[in-house]
Amino acid sequence: MILSPAGIKAQEIIIGAPTSLASLEGEESCRAAQMAVEQINASGGVEIKGRKHKLLLKTCDLEDFRAPHKPGKPLLKLKNFILSQKPQALLVGPFRSEVFLKSMDLVSAHRLPCVASIAMTPAVEAAILANPKNRFIFRTCLNSRYLAAYLMGAMEMIREQFGFRKVYILNQDVAWARSTASLLSKVFFEKRGWQVLGQENLIITRQNADRILERVARKKPRVILVIFDQPEAAFLVPGWRKRKIPALMGGFISPLSGPGSWAEHQGQIAGFFNMVFELGNLPSDKYQLSKAFYHRFNQRFGRPLQAGHGPAPAYESVFALAEAIKRADSLDPEKLVKSLIQTNRQGVMGRLRFHRAQQAVFGTDPQKSSVGCVFQWTNNGERRLVFPSSIAQGGFKLPWFVGP
Repeated sequence: MILSPAGIKAQEIIIGAPTSLASLEGEESCRAAQMAVEQINASGGVEIKGRKHKLLLKTCDLEDFRAPHKPGKPLLKLKNFILSQKPQALLVGPFRSEVFLKSMDLVSAHRLPCVASIAMTPAVEAAILANPKNRFIFRTCLNSRYLAAYLMGAMEMIREQFGFRKVYILNQDVAWARSTASLLSKVFFEKRGWQVLGQENLIITRQNADRILERVARKKPRVILVIFDQPEAAFLVPGWRKRKIPALMGGFISPLSGPGSWAEHQGQIAGFFNMVFELGNLPSDKYQLSKAFYHRFNQRFGRPLQAGHGPAPAYESVFALAEAIKRADSLDPEKLVKSLIQTNRQGVMGRLRFHRAQQAVFGTDPQKSSVGCVFQWTNNGERRLVFPSSIAQGGFKLPWFVGP
């Protein structure tokens, strides 16, 4: 408890952040959320009925990163966390979509407003629209449909620049990656004249990465599109360069998003293009709020952001929730849900607002919507923004071993 200026006790507002703390995205998302909490508390907290209340962030490790198909233990941990810590709202949420979907009944039963920022399956929105009990669920990160749309934009740009039309898709065997690959194949490649030479659902290991690349190379694609969050997928990129496979490689490999990956892989990732799911996780000179967030994180924690997904929307979730509490002038869950729906703030990802399924709207103009982005590693270890054009620094460049 804290004292208000009038000497009357004011209750702290407990915000829970249950996620997979062993994952880069989960750990840095909680750091970003804590940074937002500190900023709000430094200004006095959140006002309810004339009194200021400080925010208190409590985390919980659900350990769901490595076991997407075994939701039992993470769900039990989430239930125990809710019962023991009694949060008044939840942020970040389960890492795996498989676990997040299963957790919705639990969150709704406790009438807890939840502003999630990692799990990506579009099935969440379908569940929200199908059943009013799921009205407590919101999401500030992009979903698989938006990810597919950004990759479509990047692939169209590659086709226009180089005339490439043959692609091989490698994706992780988890819900969000499978749905992204499926959307790309059905909605984009088949209709835009691309030839999909193969598509595989995989779990990458150090031992099988080279065999996979050998198999792909025999098909002679011009683009190898990869979609993974598992750390081991990073082995594909140095292997691509070592084999000098004459195809552009890119898409999303989580551990190759941050600046630290250049030194970790001794520069053997030059030419690879990667998706950063939310602006702010990578700053743009053309959007100052993203730069301010990125540099604030570096100053607060003594190191730059490494995750390409999660921290920026987790940070925005805290501010969206705080503003919703202030508008509602209450912590009543029903009033908070109605107030969260009204969210319309210019933040570090761009403009944050929700569509009717309570998913943040993503587009290509940060003045109108939240924005994701694609960058390409340069030969000197810089991350050069290439898409969308509103924040881009230029077009794609082919590695020296990839001919036109």
